[in-house]
Amino acid sequence: MQTQNFKNHSQLVPLFHFVTLPAILALLIGSFFNLSEAVGKGEGIYSASLICLIAMILLLLAFLARVFGLKAQDRAIRAEENFRHFLATGKPMDSRLRLSQVIALRFASDAEFLALAKKAADENLSSKDIKQAIIDWRGDYHRV
Repeated sequence: MQTQNFKNHSQLVPLFHFVTLPAILALLIGSFFNLSEAVGKGEGIYSASLICLIAMILLLLAFLARVFGLKAQDRAIRAEENFRHFLATGKPMDSRLRLSQVIALRFASDAEFLALAKKAADENLSSKDIKQAIIDWRGDYHRV
């Protein structure tokens, strides 16, 4: 596996991003085209409407499945990084840190983690700024 850094840490899931989502979008577009054709002909409107509804539900399910999974991962990351900070200092992380900042801090090595966490809280750094400030990158190979 390639070593992670700022430029390559984003991950795509090919089956989800390049197959499932385009297929659902094609289904959604096709179903609305089918519905417009049915309305124009004055027949088959009920079944065309149901196909549109199914397509919208599938798109919503795909979106929610992705969001729910990421939220669960975000909660786990927050707990892990708070524990990491507690082990190093005996105190929880600064409450001024936003979740996005904590998530970005997970890439910092132990040597730079505490100083970067303090700087992020004091200067209200964005997650991008935090990631760019990391010198010794600690990869996260489990997040999708």
